Amino acid sequence: MDEECEVNESTREIIKDKLRQNFDGKIVRKDLTKKIKEGANVPVYVLEFLLGQYCSSDDDEIIEQGVKNVKRIIADNFVRPDEAQKILSKLRNNGSHTVIDMITVNLNMKANIYQASFSNLGISGIEIADEYPEKYDRLLSGGIWCIVQLSYEYVEEEKKNSTPIKIMKLTPIQMPHIDIEELKEGRKAFTKEEWLDIMLRSIGMEPDELTYREKWLLLTRMIPLVENNFNLCELGPRSTGKSHLYKEISPNSILVSGGQTTVANLFYNMGRKTVGLVGLWDCVAFDEVAGIRFKDKDGIQIMKDYMASGSFARGKEEKAASASMVFVGNINQSVDVLLKTSSLFDPFPPEMGTDTAFLDRMHCYLPGWEIPKFRPEYFTNDYGFISDYLAEFIRELRKEQYGDAIDQYFRLGKNLNQRDTIAVRRMADGYLKLMYPDGNFTKEDVEEILQISLEMRRRVKEQLKKLGGIEFYDVNFSYIDNETFEEHYVSVPEQGGGKLIPEGMCNPGQIYTVSQGKSGMLGVFRLESQMLPGTGKFERTGIGSDRDAKESTNTAFNFLKANGNRISGSIITTTKDYIINYQDLQGIGMTGKLALPTLVAMCSIALNKPTLSNLAILGEISISGTMMKLMN
Repeated sequence: MDEECEVNESTREIIKDKLRQNFDGKIVRKDLTKKIKEGANVPVYVLEFLLGQYCSSDDDEIIEQGVKNVKRIIADNFVRPDEAQKILSKLRNNGSHTVIDMITVNLNMKANIYQASFSNLGISGIEIADEYPEKYDRLLSGGIWCIVQLSYEYVEEEKKNSTPIKIMKLTPIQMPHIDIEELKEGRKAFTKEEWLDIMLRSIGMEPDELTYREKWLLLTRMIPLVENNFNLCELGPRSTGKSHLYKEISPNSILVSGGQTTVANLFYNMGRKTVGLVGLWDCVAFDEVAGIRFKDKDGIQIMKDYMASGSFARGKEEKAASASMVFVGNINQSVDVLLKTSSLFDPFPPEMGTDTAFLDRMHCYLPGWEIPKFRPEYFTNDYGFISDYLAEFIRELRKEQYGDAIDQYFRLGKNLNQRDTIAVRRMADGYLKLMYPDGNFTKEDVEEILQISLEMRRRVKEQLKKLGGIEFYDVNFSYIDNETFEEHYVSVPEQGGGKLIPEGMCNPGQIYTVSQGKSGMLGVFRLESQMLPGTGKFERTGIGSDRDAKESTNTAFNFLKANGNRISGSIITTTKDYIINYQDLQGIGMTGKLALPTLVAMCSIALNKPTLSNLAILGEISISGTMMKLMN
């Protein structure tokens, strides 16, 4: 244990030294943030910027003095909205005053001047020198927090045309400009493990307390911030920090607390002709998904349209936006119980949680139950990026694209449809941008990211299969190595291993069989069945025009019609329709030996009973019931 602590300590020192060399002034000790944040209602990113300026040292005295300076600056200059008039009065009486406020600059084209608006102070139309918006471009795009020195001079002759308030000096206390090339260059100094630790410390977490997988799961939460139009869902126990990142860490995301919302608020206000939250923020996160309600009947339909295409139609025109959607909520039962009784989307309101078209638009389902409940030791006291710097370089990375890196080394398996492919590519793109912003990654790095991306999307698909049945049968996600042509299957941990025939009980009507395919090679085939009220018809999909396959499946159905009562009195063939989908899991060509597995599948679905765990059907049956063994 002591040795492990020493290793962690030396690793931290190495990382700290590298951060100092490559990102000096852009890092902060996260425990200082916690100390001041507890007593000051200032955004974390503003606080950390000030701490980065005044406390960038290892000397305890300098740090202590720096903390005092930051506290004094906040106490003297931070504008609380309810004290705006008091500050303005002080400004008028003294003739000058320095404030900390969120400043947004607009170009007044009629007067050909730049004008500033003060968020908390509640004033606007204040003329500002051209040098500031030119130097600090973020003033023009959403605004930034600044320390502003104001003067007050009332001139009788100018009262109609101007305001008595003038801006004497403006100093940003957020990153006024991000040099993405500097970040890419700095990244080269760190290993993969070091960079992963830095990213987690930057959002306040202590990686030394987490497993390697938990680190990657926490990193996954950041993908909606770095990827345009990315839809993520995370459901899990309480106290795992699901909404913390979107509320506290990034100034570019907004957390919509559970409850009612409107199309006007979220998408587009027809009356005011203004775009809603999706046009104003990089990420819109919904807290407590169980409480999501739209006052408008068409709300969910518009959301589905937006989640699929990044655009939505309102009135006569179509609007586009790039905000990602995040849905977080609590699971009240264990995952095992949910998997047996309903689906992992159960906490969603019924109009969302059972709508397969809506759920299919989720790119990623993050297993929140695998993330530990946060205790004090999970929060770091070490160095990480200033939140504002982190948020801004992540925002800049939204413009980059690394998703096609997969194609250099791998191709995706045939079970992935277009939506699956888009989801996996976007996820891989997000991971690569977060972990390798400099674009330097190996085949092994891409494979690691591809595996977790496939897993996150497969989790969505597995639940869709449970809700939508045979329509979503293709859940055996895989990827193929371009060099060796080896196919690797990716599973979800909560539903068995990455084997063609999964461990544990299958659903009723789900059967695996092993026999010779058209190519003469032995392969694994899967049957998925459904039974519906009908007139005794038998439909099959997935076998195309293969004559042998059709004949063998007909043999099974005819045998069941003739002998169903002998197998069980509960089997009905005259008032039920049977549908079976056949899947060639290894792409060797469909087998013609399907009578016995088809018969077992139909019996299983008719009786609503699953087969034995890990069962594979071998052999064949004739119309008279004669069993024939598998010939190799």
